[in-house]
Amino acid sequence: MSDMNGPTGQTPASNGPEDAAVGTAGAGAVAATGPTTGSATESVAGSATESVAGVGVPTGSTAGGPHPTAAAGGRRVRVVLVDDHRMFRTGVQAEIGETERTGVEVVGEAADVDQAVTVITATRPEVVLLDVHLPGGGGVEVLRRCAPLMADARQPVRFLALSVSDAAEDVIGVIRGGARGYVTKTITGTDLVDSVFRVQDGDAVFSPRLAGFVLDAFASTDAPPVDEDLDRLTQREREVLRLIARGYAYKEIAKQLFISVKTVESHVSAVLRKLQLSNRHELTRWATARRLV
Repeated sequence: MSDMNGPTGQTPASNGPEDAAVGTAGAGAVAATGPTTGSATESVAGSATESVAGVGVPTGSTAGGPHPTAAAGGRRVRVVLVDDHRMFRTGVQAEIGETERTGVEVVGEAADVDQAVTVITATRPEVVLLDVHLPGGGGVEVLRRCAPLMADARQPVRFLALSVSDAAEDVIGVIRGGARGYVTKTITGTDLVDSVFRVQDGDAVFSPRLAGFVLDAFASTDAPPVDEDLDRLTQREREVLRLIARGYAYKEIAKQLFISVKTVESHVSAVLRKLQLSNRHELTRWATARRLV
């Protein structure tokens, strides 16, 4: 199985807007477009035989036949893919989206927060595969804006985070926001299908290495309190904050995050305003004190 990110394992930057196609699900087709960040840190990790974004059949799956989970009672689950890398979405679609084999029907895709909210509202899937780092505020912002859909007793929309990141703040952030689980992009296609069906059933699903961490984080009596100041920042603002605190210049941050220098300046201004700080030196001290650097 080949790596969809090329021989270097990095996702190339996009020079133009990326289309996010949306399938039909009773509510009609919705077309949306948005930018791609192209961040190399979002490339699919893991071996070629285990990568979800690869072409072909992953290790442990049933080539040519129905997926074991789907085969049980002819189950079906409607899914929306939310990830700012089109190549990764295409790979996941190819890996799990053969409905007759897997039971998974991909009814929509989105590349940023606004697209995600629009597509999820229009299609009302059972499960959303949600990347943590997205343009427009990140996966946490999608969860916040889709809270009424998650709370719908008759037809709840459930979220499963699918990310390359296994950082503590990312995991805790989306779980606190309402996601039912968190798996990393090293997961195989077979395991991802199983996870989707389990989340549809209301189960909590985590990658093995993260399960104990999540339990400890929520059960520990000496767990650090929620940082309300940090929670005011969007995911992108946090990324800019860290890079500023590490001494990056605006041009370097723009190159790192695949955004314009003007956008970087806007994010820095927003961070300073929300944290009530005066300059980047105060911002650096603030971030260092919280071990965010």
